[in-house]
Amino acid sequence: MTKYKDIQALTNEEISEKLLLESDMLRKLKFSHAISPIENPNKIRETKKMIAMLKTEQRARELQNSES
Repeated sequence: MTKYKDIQALTNEEISEKLLLESDMLRKLKFSHAISPIENPNKIRETKKMIAMLKTEQRARELQNSES
């Protein structure tokens, strides 16, 4: 599991790219789980948390830039 400090070290482009990859992974995991239960359903929860952390950091940077 990636820590929030690791996310903060990423550039804006890397965050956007990682967000797209994680969203795609979540969609695939949900689809696989609907067809037949996946081996580790906690992976869906971890992916959702990663997406939330990425969106939080992305929004914090947007707000920081708008204040400047």
